[in-house]
This record gives sequence, C-alpha cells and structure tokens, in this order.
Amino acid sequence: MNITKENIDDLNAILKIEISKPDYEEKVETVLKDYRKKANIKGFRPGMTPIGVIKKMYGRAVKADEINKLVGENIQKYIIDEKLEVLGDPLQKIDENEIFDFDSDDDFSFTFELGIAPSFEVKLSKRNKLNFYEIDIDEKMRNGYIDNYTRRFGDLHQVETIEEKDVVKGKIETVDGGVSVEETSLGVDLIKDDEIKQMFISKSINDVIDFDLKKAFPNENEVAGILNKKKEEVEAINGMFRFTVNSISRFKPAEVGKELFNKVYGEGAVATEEEFMKKIDEEIAVNLRRESEFKLSLDIKNMLIEKTLFDLPEEFLKKWLLRVNENTTQEQIDSDFVHFKNDLKWRLIKNKVASDNKIQIGEEEILEEAKKITRSQFNQYGLYHVDDEQISVYAKETLKREEDFKRIAEKILEDKTISTVKNLIKIDDKSVTAEEFDKFFA
Repeated sequence: MNITKENIDDLNAILKIEISKPDYEEKVETVLKDYRKKANIKGFRPGMTPIGVIKKMYGRAVKADEINKLVGENIQKYIIDEKLEVLGDPLQKIDENEIFDFDSDDDFSFTFELGIAPSFEVKLSKRNKLNFYEIDIDEKMRNGYIDNYTRRFGDLHQVETIEEKDVVKGKIETVDGGVSVEETSLGVDLIKDDEIKQMFISKSINDVIDFDLKKAFPNENEVAGILNKKKEEVEAINGMFRFTVNSISRFKPAEVGKELFNKVYGEGAVATEEEFMKKIDEEIAVNLRRESEFKLSLDIKNMLIEKTLFDLPEEFLKKWLLRVNENTTQEQIDSDFVHFKNDLKWRLIKNKVASDNKIQIGEEEILEEAKKITRSQFNQYGLYHVDDEQISVYAKETLKREEDFKRIAEKILEDKTISTVKNLIKIDDKSVTAEEFDKFFA
C-alpha cells in the first residue's frame, strides 16, 4: 500500500491511496472461510460448501467491502500519524470514466480531497474591550416572580356562580337529543364568541345554556375533546347544544405566607415576608446574571470571530456538506453557509485558545456539570428539593450516553475558554434596565 499527499494550496490537498492484492488478500480469504463455516446452501451440508462456490457467490462483495474498510482505516491512520488537522471528512474523487472491476482487477487506486484547517493566531490584550451589562432589578420583576409562585402553588375551589376564568363541568347534549355526554368540562375563557361567553357568565349550578358549540369553539379538536369523540366523528356535527351546569371551579392563587414560603424554598427556610422578598431578589439576581453572562459570551464569540482573520476551504466544505446531507440542495447549502462558517470559525478559535492556554477538562468537572444540568431539569418540573445522591445517579446515567457526554464536555470547554478570554481582555461593568437589555436581542 502506498499513500501520497499533494498540497493544492494551504487549505486543500489531494490524498492518493494505491492498494495491491497482498494488502487485502489474506483478510478476504479469512472472511470467505468464515462465510463457508456459516453457509447453509441447498445441496451442501452446513459448513461443507466448496470454497469455490462461496467465492462465486460472495467473493466480489467481500473483496469490495474489505478494500473499502482498508482504505478508510488507513486514511484515518495517515491523518493521525501525519498530524494533519482536517475539516470535515475526506471526500473521494469519483471519475465518471473510472470503473472499479472487483472481479478481475487486483490493484486499485483511490483519490480523496482533504480540507485542511487554517493556521492562525489569536491575539488578545486589555486593548480589547467589552461591556458586562448588569440588569437592574425592578418591581415588575419582583411582582412577576411572586405571581408565578402564587399561581404555581394555587389550587381550584368550588364556587356558586360563573366568572370568565372559571372551569365548568356538566352535561352537554344536542337540543334535539341526538348527541349526549353526561359529564364534560370547558374553560369559559376559551370560548371564542363573546356573545356566547356572556351567556355563561353569572350562571349557577343547575342552570341551562343553549348555544352553538362550533361557534363557541371553532377548533374541531376542542369540540372533540368536549364531546369525548375523535376529531373525524365531530366534523358533521352542527346545531345547538344544551349545557347543564353541575359544578364551577375557580383557580385561587396561593396566599403570600408561611405555607407558600415552605413550598417554594423548603420547610423553615423563610419565616417572614421580608425574608421572602430578599430570597426573590437573590433568585432574580442569579437569573439576571445568567442573562448578562450569556450576552457577554455572545459578544466574546463575535469579537473573536471578527478580529481573528483566516480563510477556510469553502468550496471543499460546501461539497462535503452536500455529500453528508443527502436531503439538502446546493441552494440550501449556499444560503446557510455563512452560519455554518461562523460556527466552524468559532470552534477552531475556541480550540486554539484552549490549546494556547493549556485548558484541560477532568472527569469530575464533567460529572459536576452533568449534575447541574440534571438539577435544572428537575427544577423545571417543580422538583426543587431532590437530594444530591439522586441527582448524582441521574447525572451518571446521562454520561453513559456518548452523545450527552460529548455535549457536556464541549460545554465545559467553551465555558472555560470564555472565562480565559475574560481575563485576557478588559471588561467594563455597565448598568442597564431590562428594557434596554432586551433591545440587544430585538
């Protein structure tokens, strides 16, 4: 086997691989003998089929498969041994006039295009300046958090008369008696027709309302839910319906007090409303800082992409993207390429900064990050007090999945890279209102 590389320019190269019979013959014979042991062919006892018959049936396919595997393995070995930094995957050059005859040919030559990663430097100093935007806490935020908690821990209670936000249960039937459901429920505020909605307001238990169901709920999925039927079963249903009120439920937010404090922050963690508000401010500050850090991270990425100048093998990359995304057109590749290019540039810059500053990631760091992500996921479902042991078990299960492991490791690398850049440049604190901050993303 012979592998040679020809540089087209600094970013593109051609790799030629020449393979002869001794390179693959032994492996092909081994595979065919294994086929013979397992073959169950009519007219021959299991394992006793003549090797000539096996070669005639499977020889060409096995030969092609082993050659392709040999080529792939040796390309990767060559890239590693030569310490080549490539982008994408090697792309085989296919000559329409070239035909591989795996039946009769013994020697084969393959040509691949390579996209080479550019060589560049990342130069940073205190002359590079960015702002860290500190978002002011206001009453609107505090009230929003309080409203969220009182609603999250509120409950439904029975009332005597209907208001707009209530949920009513009762019997529904067509006025002519053709369709009847003994018990269903509907949200008054979901009624689309205002006139029909007003027909429900102020009604009491046992009151009867006649109305056009499909005018009240134009969406047939909603009608199907109310009538306990499939969507296709209600398509032909029309006319007036009669609703008899059996019960009225009204959502009542939780009251701000000790019971709510315990539900939000744990038993005994908060004793007074003043402490509750202080906790809310702390929580808001943490979340606002997260938003500010996110903005700074974006600004760092954009700054590095703009100031670190290097070229990419764009034509190769477009060709590679088209090859590996079977259902994508050239027009789509061209349209989205600027985003792909910026993502790739950031990945190369990030790796360069990490390499230059000897940034490393330990297994313990990966586990801790997995635990943070796991706890955040639990919090999203309202589970705020899961113990560390359970979190650790779930996190370790997550890391057993290779894709999740790589994703978390990549996040840590990015976080540590950005943290390193923060220490290399000048960052000024700047106070802004929430409205001013939101405009950055408008």
